[in-house]
Amino acid sequence: MKYCCYCSAELIYEIPSDDNRHRHICQSCNIVHYQNPKIVAGCIPVWEDQILLCKRAIEPRLGYWTLPAGFMEMGESTLEAGIRETLEEANARVEVEDLYAVFNLPYVDQVYMMYRSRLLDLDFSAGVESLEVQLFKENEIPWDELAFATIRETLKLYLEDRKTGRFQLHTGDVIKDNGRYDFIKTLI
Repeated sequence: MKYCCYCSAELIYEIPSDDNRHRHICQSCNIVHYQNPKIVAGCIPVWEDQILLCKRAIEPRLGYWTLPAGFMEMGESTLEAGIRETLEEANARVEVEDLYAVFNLPYVDQVYMMYRSRLLDLDFSAGVESLEVQLFKENEIPWDELAFATIRETLKLYLEDRKTGRFQLHTGDVIKDNGRYDFIKTLI
């Protein structure tokens, strides 16, 4: 941020007197511009023993597979965002079963919230942000072509839970270290 969105004056970047973090501050109108993580919400759409994945038509990771998910909009809940993103990216209608995973990604200032869901029908197709959408059985998932570490971890955990028939909420942090992504599970 360079300029105040209220008065257009230049901002400085320092720690306010009553805070402990650097913030963008307007010296003209004294507004502190707080920046917070973005929430990404999505679904794990399932039909029988298959999972619906979308091949990305946009950057980042154009051409790689992902679960339908995206940034939450103002005025909607995370559940509404997950359902909307599934409809936008895969033209798929789902019934949400429960919140399945919450992952913190501090290196990109994001929080991922993924919902376990059931496809209502097989009438799905690529939305504007997808090149194609496809149902995959476990042995068909293109693991080396998955777009993000969060998607890989979500699918891995989902498939493990499906084997036991017990689905639980998974939480954790995805940490980037020297270009490598590690998942650190948090117990709740």
